[in-house]
Amino acid sequence: MNRKIPTRKCIGCGELKEKNQLVRIVRSKEGEISLDMTGKKNGRGAYICPDPQCLKQAFKKKGLDRSFKIGVPESVYEALKKEMEELYE
Repeated sequence: MNRKIPTRKCIGCGELKEKNQLVRIVRSKEGEISLDMTGKKNGRGAYICPDPQCLKQAFKKKGLDRSFKIGVPESVYEALKKEMEELYE
């Protein structure tokens, strides 16, 4: 029997992709926003492609603001960009 692979929508490009192809961004109860490489951190999650262009689009479209229902400052996007570059380069 085939198991159904969960899909999620990228907050940058808006494409539906398999969950394991995307990077989870999580907001903890304390309001801290960070990358979640394990996919198991507590908090509200949003998914994005591991591509800096998608992160740029998410910033333009205010994707994280919508997902987390709060105003996300530009500094958070910059920190996520640095973290993503370290992991994927």
